[in-house]
Order: sequence, then structure tokens, then C-alpha cells
Amino acid sequence: MRALTAALTSLLLVLGACSSASEDAGLNGDSQRTGAKGRLPGTDQYKLPAVRAGGEVVIGHDLPYTVYNNQVADAGNFNNTLVLSPVLAGPFIHEDTLTPLLNTDVMLGVELTATAPQQVVTYRIRPGVKWSDGEAWDCDDFYLAWLAQSGKAVRGDATGAPVAGPDGKPAKYFRPAATTGYELMSVQCKDELTVVTTYDKPFPDYKSRFDAVHLMPAHVLERETGVKDITKVGPNSPDADLEKVSKFWNTSWTGFDPKLMPGSGPYRIDSWQQGSQVRLVRNEKWLGNRGGPSAVVLRSEADPAAQVRALQENKMQVIAPQPDPSTAATLRGLGAQGVKYSAGGGLTFEHLDLNWRRPLFQDKAVRYAFAQCVRRGEIVQKVVRGVDPSAKPLGSLLFLPGEDGYQDHYAKLMLDSPEEAVKTLQAAGWRRDGKYFDKGGKALEIKVSHNGLPRRKQTVELIQASCESAGIKIVDDSDPAFLDGRNSRGDYDVALFGWVGTQWKSDKKGMYATGGGQNWGGWSNQTVDRELNQVGVELDAAKRTELLQHVDKTLAEEIASLPLFQVPTMVGYRDTIDKVTYHPRLGVTWNVAEWQVSE
Repeated sequence: MRALTAALTSLLLVLGACSSASEDAGLNGDSQRTGAKGRLPGTDQYKLPAVRAGGEVVIGHDLPYTVYNNQVADAGNFNNTLVLSPVLAGPFIHEDTLTPLLNTDVMLGVELTATAPQQVVTYRIRPGVKWSDGEAWDCDDFYLAWLAQSGKAVRGDATGAPVAGPDGKPAKYFRPAATTGYELMSVQCKDELTVVTTYDKPFPDYKSRFDAVHLMPAHVLERETGVKDITKVGPNSPDADLEKVSKFWNTSWTGFDPKLMPGSGPYRIDSWQQGSQVRLVRNEKWLGNRGGPSAVVLRSEADPAAQVRALQENKMQVIAPQPDPSTAATLRGLGAQGVKYSAGGGLTFEHLDLNWRRPLFQDKAVRYAFAQCVRRGEIVQKVVRGVDPSAKPLGSLLFLPGEDGYQDHYAKLMLDSPEEAVKTLQAAGWRRDGKYFDKGGKALEIKVSHNGLPRRKQTVELIQASCESAGIKIVDDSDPAFLDGRNSRGDYDVALFGWVGTQWKSDKKGMYATGGGQNWGGWSNQTVDRELNQVGVELDAAKRTELLQHVDKTLAEEIASLPLFQVPTMVGYRDTIDKVTYHPRLGVTWNVAEWQVSE
């Protein structure tokens, strides 16, 4: 037991070393990583501190909230996370240093209670914890999270044999974004307040499971579906039960309905104006301290300049705009107007995701030529270096600069060279009689799809210029709703968007393993599948890093996806609010209940 605990502690320290205060300060802003005010001294435990109640705070962010269940495969929107972080509780608080702290407001303990013959983790819930509608927050909610996200409920025919889905694999009832960790465990409700999880294989990232946004209100699902007890529904239950339970989980927690979407954290959703804003108020049933703002309004505004104006006019008190040099320069100059500015290295990285289902990308020469004609250095110089002067093209899909294990696998691939792209296509038999290369009379045309953020528009404009000089036609497919459906359906040639990373490397399986819930480009490699499965159960940190590095190298050599740059984060806020920091994974709202608001 002692050896396993040491290995897990070592692993968490390695994976948490994503950025340092000195690196953050190097971005011409304040250091962002301050930790949680509620961390109990000398422990890895958290209790929401008592702070003087303040007034309403308006937070500006770029895209609107859309769903309450952000774990469905076609959700996964960071702006939903911004809204839900204060609303939904989990067994751990993940502070901005990426350290997981036991959330003692809702938990008595989370313990690794056995390692042999199987790994067992026991969760003890604090008595009296309730949802904002008065119902108990208990083992049923944990059980539902496991049932929905384990991938074990597979459709069967009349004989019970598995039914194949469109990909030829067994069709599943639930559509979770990822099954990592959950697929290894079974869950038992020993009683209403004791959850026992037993893993088939060791899972070092167990503190990442049952995250706050994973835990939906089981009592709501039971009431709406007529299922009396969700813990009596299992992967092998009758089709009728699994059908109605999964349909509700997959589709019914969208938008906002107060009857269906209570809060379990210090705040609850009070109202929603579609496409515009969400208003949060304090959760009257919250068991812990109830400080922080009396209400929090999250208002979507895609234009960074409009966010800055609202901040100057005190119509917004906190903004977290998409980083761009102009906005950063403006925010740095507003100190005399009572505005503070902070910038830092985040966990999000921008990338170009190739759709492997497109016949065009089955041609390796096309993938290479596209990667070669994209001048990543120019994109970094013009798009992000004004925010982060030290920014460089990203060389990895699995690690960020500063992490143990980071290696640049792309620098040696002769990228940033439209001239090399021409040579690559010529060697593969493509002809260029006019402006563009063609084969069989069809011009080489690639559509780059994105949601229209200013930095993405600028990125595509730069790609158009450099790739067209190499004889590749680039079509700018700007669609504000792209991330709300088309992306997860694989409706693109190349998708330009950002992955919000985590310190949990086992989560990468959902992005790059065959059939992964977020592997929307259809990439498949049996060796990578095998290695990512091993990553999820490997307790030795050094061996785990070695496996990840090999996966990373394979992804680069095949041009499965093309990393562009680590996205810096920045936040501006009125000096009447204390304790505002930007969490590299959860954004600015992660500790909103700790904020001290002065009148």
C-alpha cells in the first residue's frame, strides 16, 4: 500500500508541473497560480472559506452556455464548464495549481482501500449534502455517472447478441465524451453515503473520476423516466430500461430547465437567456459557507474589444477574452482605471484536426504537404506573440512546454515550408498546370472549419496565403455554430479548434484511441490504441511518460493532427474583486465562491 501511494503521489506531482509562477509572470502580467484560499493548512483538503457576502458580478466570456450535461460526446464546450464549475460539486476541488484537494464540504473521505487483488477506492459522502431542490446528493449520482460513462451498456438483438453500430463495433446506449477509467471499474452503493469502486486494473488517475461536471442528478432522471432506483439498472438490464435512461442522459439536459437542472455546489442556475447569458445565485441548500458574490452573471460576448469596453464602463467586472496582442496591450494600460490584468500559460492548445474519413487524407503526401505549407512560425508570430513574447510552435499533442516528457516531434518534419510541400506533392504524382495542384482533373482543395473567433479567422487567412503559394486551395469555412455539432459529427475536412487539456494523461485516450468519444477525425492506429490503454493502468511515472512519448511520435509521423501553439490565458478584472485567478483547465469561475467583492 505504501509503495503504491508513493507512486501515485509522484505521478500527480509530475503531471501537475505544467507551469510555474515565474513562467506566468514572464507574460507581462501578474502570476496567476495562487492556489485555493480554502485549502486547509498542511493538508490536501479543502473547505470553502467564510468570506463577506458581496454583490452581483458580471463575467464576460466569448461563447454562450448550451448544455447542463457537458459530458455527452457532442457537448464538451469549455464555456459550459465556466457556468457549471460553481454549480456542480465533486469529491475533489482541482485548484489552479492542478492539485486535487478533497472537497470536505461534501466528502468525509476518498481512500484507496485496497490494491490487491484489485484496486478499490471508497468514497464517503458527508451526511446532509443536498441538491438545490432539496434532494440528497448521494451514491445514486455516482452510480449514474459510472453507468453512463463506462461504455458497458451495449445494445443487443432479440437473442442478446451485441448489435453493431456504424463503425462495426458494438452499439452503445450512452454517448459519453470519454469512458477512460470508468470502463475499468464496477460501482457498488454500500449505502446511500458510501460508494465503493473496484477497478479491473490499476488506475493511477482515479482522483480524476467523478469530477464535478460528471455527476448529474440521478433523482431527476429517475423521476422523469419512471425508473424507481437507478442502482438497479445495470449494463445488462432490459432494453426498455436502458433505452429510456440513456435517452434522457444523452438528450434531456440541454439548455436550462429549473425542474431538471438543480445545483449541488455553492451556486445554482437561476435563469438562462439563450445565446446571451446565464445568471447564477447562491444555492440555499449548500451545506458549507455561503460567501462570495450574491449572484454571478456569465455574459457571452465574442468581441474582445467589446469585453474591454464593458470592463472599463463597469458593465462587466471580470473578463476572460480570447488572447490577442491588441487586447493584451489595452488591458495592461488600464491600471489607473481600477483594472487589474493577469496572463499565463494555459492547458489549452490550438490545433488543426484532419478528418481521416476524407479519402483525400488517405494520401499521406497530402497530409504532409498540408502540414508543410502551414507556416506555424508565422502564425505564432502574428497571432499570439503579442500576448506571450516567448511563444513558439507547439511540438506535441500530448504534452505542453514545461511538462516532463515534452519533446518537439514536428520540428524535423520540414514544416513551415511551402516549397517543401510542392516537392512532396510532385513526388507523389500530383500535377500543377495552373494555380493549384490537381489529380484526375480535380483541384487539391481543403476546407478549414472553425467557429469564427478573430484569432482563428486570422490563422486561416495566414494558412490560405502560405498554402495557396504551394498550390493547395484553402477554403475558409467559418461557422459560429461549428463547435456545437458539426465538429463532433466529423463534418469537416480540417477542424481548427482548441483542446482544453488536463493534468490527467489517461484522458488522451478519448481523443486519439480508435472509436474514442472525442476522436472526431476518425484516426485509428492499433499500436497507439494498445499504448494508450497501457497508459491508463501504468503506475510507474517514467514508463508512462515513455509510452506517451511514443504515441506522440506516431501521431506526428502520420500527421494525425497538427498542433499550432499553446494558447495563453489572460484575465482583466476590477480591483474591487479579490482572489480572481485563471484556472488553466476550468477558467476564471473555478473559485468564484471565494471572491471577496467590495462595494
